[in-house]
Amino acid sequence: MRIPTRSVAILTAISALFLGLVAPTSADALVLVRPATHWGNVYAGPATNILQSPTPKVGKLEKKSKIIVKYNNFPEWTKVQVQAAVDVWAANFESSVPIYIDATWGRSSSYSVLGSARPGSYFANFKGAPDSSLWYPSALANALAGKDLDGDNPEMIITVNSLASWYRGTGSGPSRTEYDLQSVILHEMAHGLGFLSTDSYDDFFGYGSIDQPTPYDAYAQTGDGRRLSDLPSPSLELGEALTSKLVWSGPLGIAANGGVKPLLYTPKKYEDGSSVSHLDEATFSNAGKDAAMSPNLDAGEIFHEPGPLLLAMMQDLRNKPPVGIAVGIPQQVRNAQALVSEGSAIIRFDPPANARAAQITSYTVKNTKTGAEKSFTSGPAVMTGLKNGTLYSFEITASNSLGTSDPVTTNSITPQEPWKKTVIDPKVDARNLTSTTFNANPAIIYQDAINGSLKVALWNGKLWSKLTVDGRGGSAGRTRNPIAGDVSACVSGFGKAQTLHIFYSDSVDKDLRYATYDGKSFKYEIIDGNGAAVNNYEDPIRVRTASDVSVSNACSISSAGTQVFYRDESQGILLGAVKAKSSTEWKYELVDGDRKTDDRTTGDVGFHLDALFDGKETVLLYDSILTINTRKEATSGAIRVAKRIGLAASSWRYQTLDTSGNAISVVGYDVALHKGARGILATWLTSSILTIPKAEQIRWAYLGAPTVFTTLPPTNYGTPSKFLSSDGTTTAFNCQERLCAIDISKKTISLVSKEQSSDGIDSTWIVLNKVRNLIAGVGNQLISLRPL
Repeated sequence: MRIPTRSVAILTAISALFLGLVAPTSADALVLVRPATHWGNVYAGPATNILQSPTPKVGKLEKKSKIIVKYNNFPEWTKVQVQAAVDVWAANFESSVPIYIDATWGRSSSYSVLGSARPGSYFANFKGAPDSSLWYPSALANALAGKDLDGDNPEMIITVNSLASWYRGTGSGPSRTEYDLQSVILHEMAHGLGFLSTDSYDDFFGYGSIDQPTPYDAYAQTGDGRRLSDLPSPSLELGEALTSKLVWSGPLGIAANGGVKPLLYTPKKYEDGSSVSHLDEATFSNAGKDAAMSPNLDAGEIFHEPGPLLLAMMQDLRNKPPVGIAVGIPQQVRNAQALVSEGSAIIRFDPPANARAAQITSYTVKNTKTGAEKSFTSGPAVMTGLKNGTLYSFEITASNSLGTSDPVTTNSITPQEPWKKTVIDPKVDARNLTSTTFNANPAIIYQDAINGSLKVALWNGKLWSKLTVDGRGGSAGRTRNPIAGDVSACVSGFGKAQTLHIFYSDSVDKDLRYATYDGKSFKYEIIDGNGAAVNNYEDPIRVRTASDVSVSNACSISSAGTQVFYRDESQGILLGAVKAKSSTEWKYELVDGDRKTDDRTTGDVGFHLDALFDGKETVLLYDSILTINTRKEATSGAIRVAKRIGLAASSWRYQTLDTSGNAISVVGYDVALHKGARGILATWLTSSILTIPKAEQIRWAYLGAPTVFTTLPPTNYGTPSKFLSSDGTTTAFNCQERLCAIDISKKTISLVSKEQSSDGIDSTWIVLNKVRNLIAGVGNQLISLRPL
């Protein structure tokens, strides 16, 4: 569902964290996301002096975007006026990504507030951002990125005061005692689309704060030309600016205002929801069409068009704001680090502490061995032309118009050659990989993100045969929707008379789908997600559910029957479906996340999971979120293990393998299980309080000795992230958007592939001709990799 309607210990922002929705888009860094907490209001003004008539509706406005409204409690008469405002913005705000609005009709906290709006979230450092240091509201960020950066949440939240004296649209226009709803919606949508500052003000001490400066904040200037976004935060200096004269510095807005910088609304007494985020009331309240963004709407007043000034300012937001005035020489860069690559090094660093005020123009990285220098506008920087096997370190300085910072020297690294690769499928964006042995040969199952299909590559002893499983339409149970989400595969039978079982999901219906292959043909079935209603977690009778069950899944097959386990995204619980060998029907169960008795948990569980059958027991490994902070980031969690003999829902035994504590803040991010000669190996990631929401190190333990942990930070290789895969000897993981691997016994790390992927690189292990191969989707190819 686009806009969640149910939640039991569910927070979509947490899901984003653990699923990789907050994902890297370049070598630069992770895409950053923060919840929007600042609202823009429009207040009820006095009666206007001039009665106005509605602007004639323009027929067949050419749409530049698609805007969809979810109405909560709106009377029917209001929807025509809301839709009219929506249509106007759809004709003026350009975006290839649909914009979803969650609108609520209800009582306002203040009678004088006619309406309020805020973006869904804010995003920074995404591909397409004009300025990676600024935070862009959801709809604008999606428009610039060309894709939906958060497919689970609306781009805008609007609330309307149901108690106001509204014009119901049955006459020639609002009277001097009525307010025009269409005008309010038009105004509030501008706030939701980005005409909004994220400033706050402390009335007692006079401090101003801007923790997440937006492009709007970067275009707002003080009288002496300093950008609002560059002022220290929190500070008295910023507090004074918020209650003094501020102007708009965007060139398009200035041009639309006759060459004069538009004056923003900054009364001496700060007004939450009005100050800074509007045009000046005294200057623009009688400016006709350009009065749309003054803070008050008078009774009888109408504006049914954004006006040229507002449209110009909105267009400014799509461009990189001009550099502000530099105040002081840059301080040293922070957290400088060199990372291993092939014939090169990736140089990571954080901007200086005074980066806002210093207005840094460039960073310079110097090779301390050769003296070679390169300049960059942001980090990380890639230094090429290095020799594999040679030790290097680097110096980093920051410069602005006033001077250059003191240098900072990185750690030393030795570039190395990655593993040898062989192409299996040359034209595929392979994601969500898994593998198994089918009819005595390797089978690789993977999604092709280019066309949304699910494929399987089968080794016949000489070459790979590629078959399309699902996602390309057709009959007999196939779906026409793109395949997306986790994939798992298991095998039943013996010798060369086996059946391949594949579990997967589609991106539209978000059902758990199932395909079997006997070596000749496929059969299809929907396991869950297509129920008549949500099977509430408190209901002891388990049936098919209507929840989103597309997030994660893992299967296990024994002589007793087939089992698949999966997360219920709507309720944050771990579900299971079981088909006994003697049965033709699936039976459903709730595995964990519903209560804190019987060693269970009420945590938000199953973002990632893995399963296997060890010959006696079914073993499940999964993560759980226990607490969050005000930014809706996980601050504590657990790695859980569930085991059972047979298929009875009552026979599960539970164990917390690892949990937050001491230096470990969060555990999870991904998990992996493997049964080998030394027993069952469990692997997961951890973070500290200093690295949240990013993982910091890799941890593993054998379930036979569950209190003996081995922990290894990927020093000199980059931040670890999904995806994890292990063959019991070597564990592959993502490092700075590349593939790296840990030798479990030697506790050493190697670079597997230097290619980077913004969405992470999934991998899986096979044995081909008695040789272990890591299979991965790299550079729009499905490849196998082996150590040199």
